[in-house]
Amino acid sequence: MRFVGGIHVTKEASLEKKVQEAAKQGRLACAVALRLADELGVPPREIGRAADRLGIKIVGCQLGCFG
Repeated sequence: MRFVGGIHVTKEASLEKKVQEAAKQGRLACAVALRLADELGVPPREIGRAADRLGIKIVGCQLGCFG
């Protein structure tokens, strides 16, 4: 948990925000999702879960990491 501008932000909300910013028209390329996971220091599965919560589809999946 962390505070941003005096507002409590959960890890999930922070991940969702980053995923939403990276997605284009409700879709997120696998390569972008993997890069985002690396940049944020989280397992790819966490990016996949955030995408699921947001209704964003991971496309062009290379290794089945987001199943």
